[in-house]
Amino acid sequence: MTGSLEVLTMGRIGVDIYPLEVGVRLEDVTSFGKYVGGSATNVAVAAARLGHSSAVITRTGDDPFGRFLRTALRSYGVDTRFVAAVPELPTPLAFCEIFPPDHFPIYFYRYPKAPDLEIRADELDIAAICEAEVFWVTVTGLSQEPSRSATLAALEARSRTGITVLDLDYRPMLWASQQEARRWVLTALPYVTVAVGNLDECETPTGTRDPMQAGRALLNSGIDLAVVKQGPAGVLAMTEESAVEVAPVAVEIVNGIGAGDAFGGAMCHGLLAGWELADVMRFANAAGAIVASRLSCSDAMPTVAEIDAVVTDRADAGR
Repeated sequence: MTGSLEVLTMGRIGVDIYPLEVGVRLEDVTSFGKYVGGSATNVAVAAARLGHSSAVITRTGDDPFGRFLRTALRSYGVDTRFVAAVPELPTPLAFCEIFPPDHFPIYFYRYPKAPDLEIRADELDIAAICEAEVFWVTVTGLSQEPSRSATLAALEARSRTGITVLDLDYRPMLWASQQEARRWVLTALPYVTVAVGNLDECETPTGTRDPMQAGRALLNSGIDLAVVKQGPAGVLAMTEESAVEVAPVAVEIVNGIGAGDAFGGAMCHGLLAGWELADVMRFANAAGAIVASRLSCSDAMPTVAEIDAVVTDRADAGR
């Protein structure tokens, strides 16, 4: 792949080990599936599935799981030029339990340290970062050095060019405290144009779970668009000029993990196309719902045709 990218993400990668048995405790599961995981990586896959040139800046271990991830990413059409191996660290694993509709515990194995936290500022391709139409980073990348300095260096160099997104992807087990996370999220926000997260994630920088208050607080940090995902209550998207709320898509939930990443990739698609904000959110909601109705994350990312079919069905049902 040559030339500038439409979507470039930076952050977490790992292998998701999901039970093939629904409603069974992890200690009793006997069969598993192996999938590409990690929020930034999943967003890159989702964007590629929607027809965009995409890449992810990340690090794996120099091991069989790392080789699996790089091979799988290429099969999805994601450029792996910025995916390197860290020889002394193992590729992270994430196990989950599947108890639909709303209980999906995750167990991260990122010890002694995840390779994706070893991204260094002097390794970054600043030109590629600045030229990408969408640059997407996650809060996890701010949790430890040297990834924290690399993430901030990338954002500072980009200087709010184009669409620059901070995924508020706050995972408590990856931070010393929520207060520490708040400090670094607030440091990063002035460099981005879009912030997106669920109510728990938006509470980290804003201190509130009220959707409108959280959205307003995020906008007051200087961003252009705040997206607050509210689960069963749908999604709220706010700019200085307007606020839109879009109801969720009703589906039979199989595994809610990964739905937010599908939402992110679809949101990039709509923003790149210059759609009205409500249309972007409807499209993104439909993408998230499709993945929630499937078992895996990256493998489950929908095509434009699949998302359009859900959006059309909803519009017809509302007439």
